[in-house]
Amino acid sequence: MCTNLTRTALLLASLSLTGGVALAAPASPFVAMAGTWSGGGVLSTSDGQQEQLRCRAAYDVAGSGEQLRLNLRCASASYNFDLASEVEYRGGAISGSWSEASRNASGTLSGRAAGDHVEAAARGDSFSANLSLTTRGGRQTVSIHPQGTNITSVSLALSRR
Repeated sequence: MCTNLTRTALLLASLSLTGGVALAAPASPFVAMAGTWSGGGVLSTSDGQQEQLRCRAAYDVAGSGEQLRLNLRCASASYNFDLASEVEYRGGAISGSWSEASRNASGTLSGRAAGDHVEAAARGDSFSANLSLTTRGGRQTVSIHPQGTNITSVSLALSRR
């Protein structure tokens, strides 16, 4: 009788643990981004030119990882951009706002995040872009594809400082 009771208790415990894991909310990818990052990349233009970029990023994560404030500054020989955004994560969806100081542009940001990867679209009156971001440990890759400008892509590789 004791062994049947023990087996039943173990079965119930394992079922409740499995159910708890299945119902848990997905972990925010923002937690892995927290901190300061630096690195470089390449900016490509519609006339086939490429310029090397140097960048610094700061990610401030608030709450239990659901809120993110980003400041990204990049410079090349011909281009500078100073991007700020505030983004919220809820159950795999991200949404928020962005602004770019040197061009006086701003808009909304929306997309999806899962694990170490974020896919988003930035939209504004004078600018739109699709972006992809992957964070693995102390390395981060960022890919930005603007529409309607002479810049066709920006690819960055950043390291945690």
